[in-house]
Parts: sequence; structure tokens; C-alpha cells
Amino acid sequence: MLITYCRLPDRLKYLIDNDQQYLLKQGLKGIEKESLRITEHGEIAQTPHPKALGSALTHPYITTDYSEALLEFITPPFADIRQTLDYMHQLHQFVYPHLGEEMLLATSMPCGIDGDLSIPIAEYGTSNIGKMKHVYRKGLWHRYGRTMQAIAGIHFNYSVPEALWPALYQQSGCTAGLEDFISNAYFGLIRNFHRQGWLILYLFGASPAICKTFFKSRPQLMEQFKEFDEHTVFHPYATSLRMSDIGYKSKNQAGLKIDYNSLDGYVDSLSAAINTPYPDYEAIGVKLDGEYQQLNANILQIENEFYSTMRPKQIAKSGEKPTLALKRRGVLYVEMRSLDLNLLNPIGIDESTARFIEAFLLYCLLQDSPPQGPDEFQVNNSNQLLVANEGRRPGLQLNRGGETVTLQQWAHSILYAMQPICAVLDRGSLDRPYQLALQHQLAVVDNPALTPSARILACMRENGQEFGCFASNTSALHKHYFNAEPLDDDTQRQFEDMAAASLQKQADIEANDKLDFDEYLSRYFAQS
Repeated sequence: MLITYCRLPDRLKYLIDNDQQYLLKQGLKGIEKESLRITEHGEIAQTPHPKALGSALTHPYITTDYSEALLEFITPPFADIRQTLDYMHQLHQFVYPHLGEEMLLATSMPCGIDGDLSIPIAEYGTSNIGKMKHVYRKGLWHRYGRTMQAIAGIHFNYSVPEALWPALYQQSGCTAGLEDFISNAYFGLIRNFHRQGWLILYLFGASPAICKTFFKSRPQLMEQFKEFDEHTVFHPYATSLRMSDIGYKSKNQAGLKIDYNSLDGYVDSLSAAINTPYPDYEAIGVKLDGEYQQLNANILQIENEFYSTMRPKQIAKSGEKPTLALKRRGVLYVEMRSLDLNLLNPIGIDESTARFIEAFLLYCLLQDSPPQGPDEFQVNNSNQLLVANEGRRPGLQLNRGGETVTLQQWAHSILYAMQPICAVLDRGSLDRPYQLALQHQLAVVDNPALTPSARILACMRENGQEFGCFASNTSALHKHYFNAEPLDDDTQRQFEDMAAASLQKQADIEANDKLDFDEYLSRYFAQS
């Protein structure tokens, strides 16, 4: 039975009244997926990034994140989400034969960690840009520890259909230029996502339990958890511990007041954090005995250090600061960063999830999005932490604009409001994939036992498995799946050529470096 019709927001009503609703289609979708390389015994790999995969510095689609062992797969953006997922599948098919006895950990929360020093920091060669990437990661180690950086996730990149902007611009009556309108609309999307993005954690959170080894370098943090078994801790109602305070967040940044009400405000507030010294980081030192410990001693070393569930993005040119790219050319797309790996899917995300997210991001775009007030960041963050730690607790209440509502009440209102958008996206498709994805998530809202987090804990209990064993066994199944599905010869050659070209590109960059590293950093941070 389909979800009932809901009142249309003004933007969507305008599109339908003017027979322009088809413009909602064809938004570009790209996916970035991190996966930790582990040994056949479930321990974090100590081997270097496989050379056959190409250069982690210059390969456009296969690189590393924080650790040498933390692979990152990047797809190009496609209008058809099936093409995006197919490309991610092909990346896995290419990578797996080069892993030897190793495999990719299927879960977001790392297992097989033996303290911070067991996590090798990623290396990017001898060029200045390669050194900068490595030193930045050293700085993260000194500031937050390495263990947090070994957490894996999926980033969903979304670019609003280009043909949609003129229609929305006309509907708005905006007197600013189209480029400014586009950036402002993206920031409206981001604000709405901050308000309602807790829904992603409830529906798709897949990290309710953690191996005790995760806490070896921070044992005091384990005290807040209950014991699942001898080797595992958990929160009984948790959805995404990855997005909790012990996961991929930073308490050090809790006081940052990043402005999401405009592009200029965002760039200025983020730039201020990058240029403001922080006493604790000054105590670490930037250079010790001639060796860099961090890029600088400021609140943020660079833009990427700011942990946020969603980022406005613009493609930066070689050596260009991301904030300057945004300032000069506006917002091109948004990067949603709150999705756990779906360990029950070999590539970490399925088509139904991706379609739901696309519709949800359009919902965030089309809804009214008032400016963010001074206290709203704390309210949004509190909602997110509640859902991360206790999202499946019966009767859990959240703060919606100062009003207390249950999670289920708020989730129902969001899903009902998404129905007209899903109906538009499904036009011309007999199997109605967007509406079916929406209906599936409505069932998950009504029955928390259907959430990935609940299903994971149920599987562990039924099989008498600790989290590490469950994660390793699932990872081994994925390895077998991909090794049994080799790439076709043409695609294999294409990836091999890309790998070779990336190695040559890194060699060229290293050969052409003329500046010493100190001067390179000075010039990089002097950009304005």
C-alpha cells in the first residue's frame, strides 16, 4: 500500500503546476567508500598500499584515507545510480585480486586494532603535496589519536540537476545572481540535513557494537558501554556508534561556530578556525628536531579536519585551498558523510538505500530552510547523538524546533513529505524503485527490529559470535564473492592503464617539485 499524499512544499508545487517536475531527475550521484585492509586473521594490515592499484596520491578512483591500510574507493558521478553502484562494484573486482591473503573489513568500526601505533599512517611519496598529506595525518594523530581515524564510512555526493536551477531561481523571485542563488540553496539543503539527518543514522546505522581492542589507546572511553561478550561492548539501542562521541566526531571542535547561513559566512568562519592558534596544539609543536608533527598549531590544520555530517563542495584546482574554490566558483555539490558501511552488502551500500538518500536530499532542498539560530547547532547535535546511541529505544524523544516529539512521529512526517518527490522520480518507471525504497524505510520506522543495527546484534546473538568474529566472517564472504566474479578483459585493462598512469603522474610531480617543503606550505596557506 502506497504512502498517502502529503501537502506539497512551494517549490515542488511550482514545478508541478508548470509541468517542470521532471527537472528533479538526473541529479548526479557519486559514492566514496572507505574500507580497512585486514589480514586473514582479522588484524589490521601492516603492508603498504599495493603498487598494482596505482598511486594513492594521483589515482582518481582508488586511494587511501587516513591509514596506509584504509583504502578509499571513489566513483565518478552518474545520473543513474545503478551506474554509480556498478562502478563501485568494478573497483572492488579490480582491487580484490591484488590483496593476496588480505581482505576488506566489511564494518565501519575497526577490529584487529592493537593500539594507535598498530595503525600505519598513509604515505604519499616525496613530493610536497605528498608530504603535506602525510604531515596532516600526523597532526590528526597527535590531536585525536589514530584509532578514530581508522573508522570507515560511505560518503554520498549529490549534485542537484543543473536544469533544475533556473526553474527554482524563477520561482524564488531572487534578485541576486543565479550562482549566488545556487550556493544559497545548497546551504538551505545543508541546514535542513543538519536538522533532520538523524534519520539516516536510525535507518542505516550499522555500528551498534565495538571490539574492545578499539579502546586500547583510550581505555577510559569503554566504561560507558555494556558488555556484549568477553570481546565486545555495545549500547543496547545504538544505531551508529561511528557517529557518536567515541566515533568519527571531535569533542575538540564542539565550540566551533561554523556559519551555514551563507557561503561567505561558511568560508569566513572556517577560515578563521584554520588561522586561529589553539594552545593545546601549540604545546604539541609544529616542528620537533626538524620534523613536522602537524601542518600548523591552529584549531584546524586545513578544511578537511572539520568533522561535519555534510560538506558543501567545489572541485579545487591543483594546490588550491577548498575554501577558495568555494569562494571563487560557488557550491557544486554536497557530500553527505553520515552513512555507515552496510556490512550485509559486498560494496557497503545497496540501490534502495541510494535511492532513498537521493529523494531525502531533494526533500531537504525543496523544503523551507530558515537560517540557523545561535543555539540550533547544539540542538541538532544533541538529536544526532541521541539517535546514534539510543535510536531504537522505545519512545525516544527528540527536539524539533523546541517541541518534544517522538522519533517515530518525526520520521513519519518526513517520510510522508517525501512521497510526492519519490512519485516524481518514479515517473516512467514501472517498478517504482523510489516509492518502494520509501515504503521499505517506513516499515523500518514502524519496527526497529528491521534496522541494520538491530539485525546485526540479532545475528551475533543467534550465532554466538563476538563482533570481531562476525565482522571477519562477513568480510571473508565478500572476498569470496568478488574473487568469484573477475572483471571482463577490457575493463581490467582500463583499470590497469589507470594504475600505471597514476604512478607515472606521481613520478612527474616528484621530479618537477622546485620548492622546499617549508616554502611550499607557506605559499599554500598564504592563498587568499
